[in-house]
Amino acid sequence: MQSSNSNANPESKTLKRAMSTRHLVMLSLGGAIGTGLFLGSGEVIAQTGPVGAIIAYILGGLIAYMVMLCLGELAVHMPVAGSFGAYAQKYIGPGTGYMISWVYWLTWTATLGTEFTAAALLMQEWFPHISMWIWTIIFAVTILGLNLTSTRMFAESEFWLALVKVVTVIAFIILGLLAIFGLIPFHGSESAPLFHNLTAHGWFPQGLVPIFTTMLIVNFAFSGTELIGVAAGETKDPAVNVPKAINAAIWRLLIFFVGTIIVISALLPFQIAGLGGEGVSSSPFVTVFNYIGIPYADDIIRFVIITALLSAANSGLYAASRMMWSLSDQRQLPSVFSKLSKSGTPIIALVVTMFGAIPGLLSEHFAPETIFKNLLGVAAFTMVIVWMSICWSQFNFRRQWYKAGHSAKDLKFAAPLYPIVPILGFIFCFITGLSMAADPEMQAGFIGCLLFIATCYLSHYVFYRDRT
Repeated sequence: MQSSNSNANPESKTLKRAMSTRHLVMLSLGGAIGTGLFLGSGEVIAQTGPVGAIIAYILGGLIAYMVMLCLGELAVHMPVAGSFGAYAQKYIGPGTGYMISWVYWLTWTATLGTEFTAAALLMQEWFPHISMWIWTIIFAVTILGLNLTSTRMFAESEFWLALVKVVTVIAFIILGLLAIFGLIPFHGSESAPLFHNLTAHGWFPQGLVPIFTTMLIVNFAFSGTELIGVAAGETKDPAVNVPKAINAAIWRLLIFFVGTIIVISALLPFQIAGLGGEGVSSSPFVTVFNYIGIPYADDIIRFVIITALLSAANSGLYAASRMMWSLSDQRQLPSVFSKLSKSGTPIIALVVTMFGAIPGLLSEHFAPETIFKNLLGVAAFTMVIVWMSICWSQFNFRRQWYKAGHSAKDLKFAAPLYPIVPILGFIFCFITGLSMAADPEMQAGFIGCLLFIATCYLSHYVFYRDRT
């Protein structure tokens, strides 16, 4: 694999192509199916009502699909580990490419520490006498080890971690549908609930506005699908495997997310969907499993959420380290960051990224709710910025492609309905970003993101403008 930048670091070696479609699909599913679905889905239903939540998740899926189509076209044409950072550099501008790489690094690094802390807190519920820090260190060392070993080992570990979540969601949807149609008993219901809860309080009990105000939560639920683009540079035969993985991942996610929302909404009154109690017990998954009569529902979902957190940390460390490797490969960081181990992993970038997780690790001890909410806001907003850059890059790439005398048929994979898809994808992502600015609890994170973006542009102008 050759770097897209003509000034790429001549001393760096190339990353190994070790991933298959199976790994890519699970990487994408694993990145997207997380605590947002297991814990956050009830909140969306409570705010929008059942039908509103279904519409919000379908809209979120369509936005994600438009962005992933744009990414698929770029990733097949130019399969590099820098992914959207490299695309933005080439098709928007060097400063924007530099900024996007750092923003995506921040997205995952900001949440790494919170993932380890949350997983450790859940373990402490099982083992109250063992310090949270011991679990945090165990998880951090394990995830770092999986990433350092080899790309193949990382991909395989992520496949199995993601599989736990996928199996849980499928079981939840199947058991939920059986309860809805009265084929298995459901607590508090003498006759089959069917779908009367969906419209028991009207189609939109809270009005239409909450559908749009919850779009940041919903869009963030689909974030992680873009990991396919990051992994394209380490994928066997990307022209075949990347489009396959994008289509498979998006449609599975739509089925999983919308299916989950339908089951929760049909079986639980929308006002209590996210109010079952504290922590894991507030998950609508726990409430439904308990009502169906599944023993140890709390423990099952606790285990699943721990695997979800570790899976997110695993793929997050992978993605952030590849962005750092790419910046070094393009000579926008010292060459030591593109140093590869014998097994082909960017060892220095991985270790430095892990140290970047320290602020998240401190969240439990210093104003945890404030720090967590703002870190979540930072991650959601930076993801929106990255998605906007993907749409913009593809729009400009296709314009250049046509100007060079080529047609869409000349591309190995072409996003349909150009230029409608990138324009709509960009506009919807932009609106989602504005919704964050309107949330008082997220304004500190929003301002912090804008300052970080401005700093990236300034540092690129001062230090690197002559190198690109």
